[in-house]
This record gives sequence, structure tokens and C-alpha cells, in this order.
Amino acid sequence: MPTHYPELHERVRRQAELLPVLYGDLDFDSQPYRTTTDPDDVSSLRGKPSTRAKLLADEAAVELISTTTWLGDVVSDSYAALMGRYSVSTLIGMLKQACREGIDAVPDAPPELAAFIADLETTPDWLDMELVRKGAEYSRPSMALLAPFAVRGAFIATFLNTYAALPMALTGALSGNRAARRVNETTSFFAVTTLPGALERHGPGFEAAAMVRLMHSMVRFNALKRSPKWDVAIYGLPIPQLDQMPAGMINLFVLAMDAHRQGRTEFSSSERAIVEFTRYRCVLLGLPEELLPTTPGEIIRVLSARSALLRDDFDDETCGELVRSTMAAYLRQEDTLRERIADSVEKSFSKFFFVRMFCGGKLPVAARMGVTLGAGDYIRLALVAPFVLGRNLLVERAVRIPALRDVTNAYVLRLLKRRLETYGTAEYTSDVADYTPAGSPA
Repeated sequence: MPTHYPELHERVRRQAELLPVLYGDLDFDSQPYRTTTDPDDVSSLRGKPSTRAKLLADEAAVELISTTTWLGDVVSDSYAALMGRYSVSTLIGMLKQACREGIDAVPDAPPELAAFIADLETTPDWLDMELVRKGAEYSRPSMALLAPFAVRGAFIATFLNTYAALPMALTGALSGNRAARRVNETTSFFAVTTLPGALERHGPGFEAAAMVRLMHSMVRFNALKRSPKWDVAIYGLPIPQLDQMPAGMINLFVLAMDAHRQGRTEFSSSERAIVEFTRYRCVLLGLPEELLPTTPGEIIRVLSARSALLRDDFDDETCGELVRSTMAAYLRQEDTLRERIADSVEKSFSKFFFVRMFCGGKLPVAARMGVTLGAGDYIRLALVAPFVLGRNLLVERAVRIPALRDVTNAYVLRLLKRRLETYGTAEYTSDVADYTPAGSPA
């Protein structure tokens, strides 16, 4: 019996009662092959074996990871399960209308949609919404100035494990032109949520979070009920809340590691605001409080514990193909010489970010995963990095000067809106017709 997170455990078990069509056949008392606590097994955690041994000895951390491996999103999943009655476009249309105009504006709105919207509208009392608003403002410069050059590298980091990457591979969403669309949708989501008022009830970030959440539920439903390739005994639940945590919290992991290297156990006031903003964004995506720690040490512990229990596997047919197609994707909306140059610069930055953050700076490790840095990449970095990093540093200092704050914030906002235009219109859809065979059992 769980002793550290009994309420979370009960929430997982109740999924079968609340949505039997999706969860009724799942055994929540078991653990899929992807989860391992055997010290002799190789996990996704890099570094010293003693680090993993310490995490495996942490009973609370092991229980948290094991429990949330089975945690889905009953509210959103129930709405996605209506795909048998409504077309995907109809479900998306009703959700968009409910986000923009309210549930009462949707004619004959199904109760599942009303419950979904009500859940999105419920703000946990453990969140400080004033801090959330400040965090959005503090997050805006990096999304406008740095994220466009690193987001592809962060995106492919989510494909480095077969067990976690298979849901996306099954959808066929990262092959051909779909790869560019998914990268741009992801970048657009994180960018739009930092706009002023974006996460308010009728803001564009609120709607974007609802759409991302529905897309995940559609993938979950289609993988479990319509894909013969999905083996629950091996892969467990498709896109559990546990697997959404790394993407949602990656910015906080970077902050936490910086704080750790500086010997700090607490965040600064501005960093704490970014933490709260990120936590609220994750709440809108359906994540529970237990996966949203607030201190550098706890953030590192929880994310590391996930890697410590996630069995290591890099299947080239799944992970390698996802990495290669994503790195090759052309993300720009226009095909001009200027845009081609911008695309090549962005790819070089993304590859450098990936190698530094997820491969320990080791080029051979990155190469085995399909990411290589060549002479051309280093030349582009040498030419452009001083401008990119220098501009970011200048803006960070300018916003701290009262006389320059307003004009600097206006500049950042204009730039961010231009970035959003280049990402195109996000669709956030998943259709079983697009699904492709992918992955191989361990």
C-alpha cells in the first residue's frame, strides 16, 4: 500500500471507475516493463551509479514515479472519448468556442465538455496567481530572445527514450512536414502563454493549454483503443502525467541546475515567480501538485527520479527517426535565402543546446542519437552567438532600470508577437488516420 502519496494513488485507481472505456482493463497495481527499480538495470539517468542508488533508496520518490506512471487525465480523456460520436474537428471547434465564449455559448454542449472547462477554470488554492503574472513577465524575454534558438534541441530531448517517445511516433506526427508543424506548435504554445493576460480565463494561452491537453488525450485514447502496436505491459499508459513533466518543467530544471552549481538551495524572487508561472501552466495541462515542486533541490530530485526508474532504451526505429526528422524539419513559413540562413543558424544553436544540456557536452554521445555538430555549426555559432547572447544580457539589465523598463518590455512584446507569426497557426490535432507502425518491443 502507498504510504507517501495515498491520495494520488486513489486518484489513479478511480480512473477505471470514472472512465471504464479507457481505463477499465488496466492493472494499476502492476508496473510496466518501462519502469525498473532493479539496481542492475540500466536506466535513463546519466551520471554516477551511486546517484541512482540514492534515488532508488528514496521510497517517497519511487512511489511518486511509480504512481504517476499510471496517471492520465480523466476529464480531458472523457471528452476525447467522444470521438465515436463527434468528428475531431467538431470536438476541437466546441472546445475553442467554450474557451473563448464560455460553455453556455456552445449549443448542446456535451457534459464531458462542461466538466473539462470547469476543471480548466478551477485554480488550486496552493497557487499564487499574482506571482504567476509576474512570472509570465519574467519569462517573456527568454521566450522572445533565446527560446527560438534552442527549442528544437529541447524538443528532441523528449525523444531519447523508446518508452516515452513511442506515443508520438505512433501518431506519425513527426514524419515529413508534420515534424515542422509539431515543433512550431510546441514553440507557439510556450511563447503564447507568456503574453500579458494569456493565461487568464479567456486568454489565448488558456485556450492553447486546453488544446494541447485535448491532443494528448486523443493520442492516449487512440493508442490504447485503436493501435495494435501499443503494448500496455511494456509501455504502460500512453503520455502519463509523469511524461508531460519534463517538457513542462524543462525551464525550471535549467534554473534549478544553475542554482545548484552556485550552491543555492532557494530561488531568487524573480526565479520563484517563473516557478509559479510554470506550475500554473502545467496545472492547465493537467499535472498534479505532487509533480510540481518549488525548490531547486526538489525539482532536480523529482526529475532525476523519473530518469532513475525509466528503463534506458534508444531504439533507432523510434527515437532515432524522431530525432532525425525533427532536426531536418524546415520550420520557417517562407522559403527565401534569408529564411534559409535563419533556419541553419537556429539548427546550429539547437544542436549545441542539446549537446550541452542533454549529452553532458559529449559529442560522441550526441552523435549516437543522431545529432552532430560540424565545422559549419561552429562557424555560425561564433558569428551569431555574441549578438544573441549579448542582446539577451542587455535586455535583462535594461528591464531592471526603471527609466528603461517600459520601452524594453514593449520591445520584447513586439518581438515575441513577430515570433508567433513565424510559427504559424497551431492546430493541436491527432487523428488515428495519421498513425503509423513504429517502435519495437524491448
